[in-house]
This record gives sequence, C-alpha cells and structure tokens, in this order.
Amino acid sequence: MKNKKLRAFLYLTIILLILFILLNMFSTYLSIKNSVQKSVANQNLVAAKSIADSMDIEAYKRFLNNPVKSREYTDIETYLEDAREKIGALYVYTLMVDNPKVSRAMITGFSKDSKKEFPIGGVCTVPKKQVKQAYEGKSFITGILEDPVYGEYLTVGVPIKDHEGAIIGFLGIDVSAEDINTINGKVLKSSIAILVYNGGFVIMLLVTFFVIQKWYQKELKREVGDTEDTYQSEFQSLIASVRSLRHDFSNHIQVIHGLLKLGENGKALDYLTGLSKEVQSIESMKLDVNHPGLSVLLETKKLSAQNYNIDITLDVSPNSFNMVKTIDLIKMLSNVIDNAIEATTELPEQERRMNIICKANEEKYTFEVTNTGPMISTIDRENIFVSGFSTKKAQKGKVRGQGLFIVKDLVNRYDGDITVKSNETGTTVTMMIPVYGRMS
Repeated sequence: MKNKKLRAFLYLTIILLILFILLNMFSTYLSIKNSVQKSVANQNLVAAKSIADSMDIEAYKRFLNNPVKSREYTDIETYLEDAREKIGALYVYTLMVDNPKVSRAMITGFSKDSKKEFPIGGVCTVPKKQVKQAYEGKSFITGILEDPVYGEYLTVGVPIKDHEGAIIGFLGIDVSAEDINTINGKVLKSSIAILVYNGGFVIMLLVTFFVIQKWYQKELKREVGDTEDTYQSEFQSLIASVRSLRHDFSNHIQVIHGLLKLGENGKALDYLTGLSKEVQSIESMKLDVNHPGLSVLLETKKLSAQNYNIDITLDVSPNSFNMVKTIDLIKMLSNVIDNAIEATTELPEQERRMNIICKANEEKYTFEVTNTGPMISTIDRENIFVSGFSTKKAQKGKVRGQGLFIVKDLVNRYDGDITVKSNETGTTVTMMIPVYGRMS
C-alpha cells in the first residue's frame, strides 16, 4: 500500500512538472509575442511621426480643400510610396478623422508594382477604440486586424499637424502580421536556450526536493531507530531492576514468614528494621529534575546501581538542559553510567560508590560521572575513545568498545569536550557542552 501511494505521488509530481513546464513555455511565448508586437508598433510610431513631419503640409492642405486626384494628390502619393518602401511597411496612408467612430483613408501609398487602389475617403478598418483616440488628438496602436481584402496587419497612427500645430489629419502605417510573426519566430528561436534553462531548473528543483526528502526520511528513520534502541535498552534495564527487587523481597517475605512461624518475633522485627532502610532508599528515588528524559534515566540507573549494592549519589541542577537533544543526552549519560556501574561491581560491596553530577550555567552544561574501581592506565586512556577499543573482558554475544566512541562523537557534535581522569581511588568522566556555540 505504501509503495502504491509513493508511485501515485511520483506520477502526480511528474504530471504536474510537465504541466508546469508547458505552462511556463506558453506564458513565455505569449510574453515574447506581446513584446515583439509592442516593439514593432513603437518602432513604426516613430517612423510615422518622421514621415508626417516631412510631408508637404501645404500641398496636403490644398488637397483636403479639393480631395480629388490632382497634382497634390500624386505628389503626396509618390512620397508615401517611397516612405512605405524604405520602412518595409504594408501600406502608408493619410486618414481623415472627423468623428469618433469611423476613419476614412484619403491618400494611400501602395507598392509601385501594385494594381490596388483605395478610393479617396474610403472607410478604413481602424477599430472604434483607436478612432476615438485619434478623434481626441492622440496617437494610436491597434492589435492584429483581420481584413478579408488586405490580409492581417497591425496599424499605427500619428497626427499630421500644420505649421500652427493644428491637427489636419493622421498618418497611418499598416505592418504585415506575417512580418511580425517572422520577427517573433526569430526571437523565439533565440530564446529557446532560456526556455530549456527554465525547464532544466524546474527539473533540478524537483530532483533536489526528492534527494532532500530521501535524506530526511533516512535521517528520521535513523533517529527513530536510535531512539527506539536507547529507550528499549533503558526499559529492559528498568524491568531487570524491578525483577531483581521483586525476587529479593519475595525471599525477604519468606524469611519473615518463617521466623514468625517459629515464634521468633524479635528476630523478625530486627530483620524488618534492616529492610526498612532499603524501602526508604527506594522511596527516595524520585528526583527533582526538570528534564523528563533525564529524570527517567537517572531514576533507572540509580535503581540499577542499588541492585548491585552501589552507594550512589546524584547532584542535578534544576535545569531543562534543552540545548541538547533528549536522545543525545540519554545516549551520552547512559553509556558513561553503564561503564561506571560495570567497573564498580568489580570491587567488594563496601567499596562500591558512584557520584553523578549534572550542572548548568549560562555558558555550559557539565555532566560528570565518578566511580570507584580499577585504575585505567595512561595508554588505555589514550585509546579509550577509539571505536572497538575496550578495557573490559570480551563476552560472548556482546559488542565492546562502542560506548565511549559514541559518547565522544556526540560531544563533538555539540562542540563540547570530554575528559577521563583515573587513579587508584577511582575514575571520573567529565563532559562539557557549550550552551551557545563552540567552547573557548
């Protein structure tokens, strides 16, 4: 079921990626098309103004007074034809705009070889919106117009002014849609690299996302696995301690029952007096520790130490120790405390002592575990943090030499320091973790 969901998610992601790339390409195409069309229109607006400014205004005014094919008409027509040829336009012509709805062509410049002819005063296809702009004395640009006779084209228009600045007409230029599409194609061709780059960038983002997600899942799985192993280990230790206590008290009850049955009430009372000290010790196990995980760990380890008749003392600051992950804190202390308990049990019961300190101030956390036991030699202390090295005797089915190696690695992750001091009276392991940043 999980694999099916993963495959479905993967397929959906790929489909969305393809759609996104296609949408990106389409939007880029529209953007380029609009930019090219606007650029061509603006370029022809400049050309139209230049043509209008260079016209024989007086001759055109005489033509307007008598709009027929006169000498003035022919001269201006020739001028417009030459201008059309120089700028490569479809048509260049003059317009009369005497109302806000319809414009009329007055003189049209066709190709010299063209047999087409547009009647004087013939209605143009300039849309009403642009006609209104012209009527208000403004230059105008249309979109691509579809004409069944003259084809598809874009029109621009600028005012024709006399020497006093009065508008006497408009000069229009039609640009073939085919020419615009040719320019558009060239720009698109030169932009293919950008489109490919955008697609590649999206694919790279997707791949990066999957890599990071896979890495995160792997790290999460490792963290969960480590947490499970650590807590299982501590839980098993707690169960073992409880079983040991249960076994011991079962024996104590049998002894007391036997003494009472024999009528040895005094001996039974003495026996109970001795047991009360152990009961009080167990009742005092609860620690005033703000960190829940640390509290459970120390209570478990204290109970475990007491099962081995180790005299253990704890000195813990009322601090949350929240700058260290709970799993890391438990790993560090658990390994060191377990080593201390194991070393202490090699001594006679009256010499078994341990002391655990967990202190905190504004700069650092200090964790210190001291135990009586055999002295660790100078050579062994130099290798004690090496993976696989152990001062303990090998036991069948038990991996040695990983505890302090793990502790050292964890301390290093927090830019901390760990030291081991040992002499004839005992061994002390000290771990110092900076609260903020590397220790000086």
